[in-house]
Amino acid sequence: MSTKDFIEKDYYKVLGVPKDATEAEIKKAYRKLARQYHPDANKGDAAAEERFKEVSEANDVLGDPKRRKEYDEARTLFGNGGFRPGPGAGGGSFNFDLGDLFGGSGPGPGGAGGQTTTGGFGGGLGDVFGGLFNRGGRTQPRRGQDIESEVTLSFTEAIEGATVPLRMSSSAPCKTCAGTGDKNGSPRVCPTCVGTGQVSRGGGGGFSLTDPCVDCKGRGLIAQDPCDVCKGSGRAKSSRTMQVRIPAGVQDGQRIRLRGKGGPGERGGPGGDLYVVVHVDGHPVFGRKGDNLLVTVPVTFPEAALGAEIKVPTLGGPPVTLKLPPGTPNGRTMRARGKGAVRKDGTRGDLLVTVEVAVPKETDGTARESLESYRKATVGEDPRAELFKAAKGA
Repeated sequence: MSTKDFIEKDYYKVLGVPKDATEAEIKKAYRKLARQYHPDANKGDAAAEERFKEVSEANDVLGDPKRRKEYDEARTLFGNGGFRPGPGAGGGSFNFDLGDLFGGSGPGPGGAGGQTTTGGFGGGLGDVFGGLFNRGGRTQPRRGQDIESEVTLSFTEAIEGATVPLRMSSSAPCKTCAGTGDKNGSPRVCPTCVGTGQVSRGGGGGFSLTDPCVDCKGRGLIAQDPCDVCKGSGRAKSSRTMQVRIPAGVQDGQRIRLRGKGGPGERGGPGGDLYVVVHVDGHPVFGRKGDNLLVTVPVTFPEAALGAEIKVPTLGGPPVTLKLPPGTPNGRTMRARGKGAVRKDGTRGDLLVTVEVAVPKETDGTARESLESYRKATVGEDPRAELFKAAKGA
């Protein structure tokens, strides 16, 4: 990300939240937009993919309290074209380099000419930009790339949690040249950026902005004899297998973020993040709605009519006994508390049991005689009478 982007982009507008939004509001807005524009849900839609990248970039800044503070302070200082030439500038253009402001080579209070000291804007303001600006002529650490992977779990694994192996490919220091990009391990300093990995250019408001050097691609070094594997970049594709713990209660389509488990950083920079999209297989008996599990249980007509105690299966545990009251109608749902999916706080949802009256396909002998007797005994009852009455009234 260039410093110009960091200052000029309105990440609050991207996420659709006010500037005083809480962390919870930012997280909620990001999750909603990420689901809406995720590439998996918008196959082949380049506009949705670009929007997803913008939303992710905004969340990376605003979702981190430290980076959000840096962003807010940077926008306050420079977002409206600060540090413009004032009276006495002679009407000519002036080039204000942010490197001079944040611990650059100019003398500060009490510092002699040519000696690097901390001036009136040193220290605190230098830290505001968290390494986005080049300081002291040193190449800055670079954060590793974010990686996205997918995993498919069984229904039971999603409810109870599971540890799964994930094979991932990412950019990492080239093993052949030890990350130098040079066959002999002796790259030269880039003459364009003089080893800083960044170049300055004029920006709006009369000050200079820094961008990664295009000649060395931000590394500050250029290979004299490029490595055959990484072609002088110092980075190569690396594959590794990681054991990832998927928390209990995860739902189908959920995206899990594992901080620092993505691609390795450069020059001591932090690792990127790993995003795992979870897919969950169905179950032949149980369904799910939020934190509750669903099951349909067949019962006989006598059990529904006269009442009974029935055993109901649970997922991965012993059956529970539910009491059917006399006259239980078909389709009635009852609740077995604490037999559902695991919640974030460690408690469990419920098992929702729907009763389905089983009608035998064939009856003969004593069973048929009993049913005929029952029909004769209830000949005066019409369960559809109220239905027709209501229909006429409509």
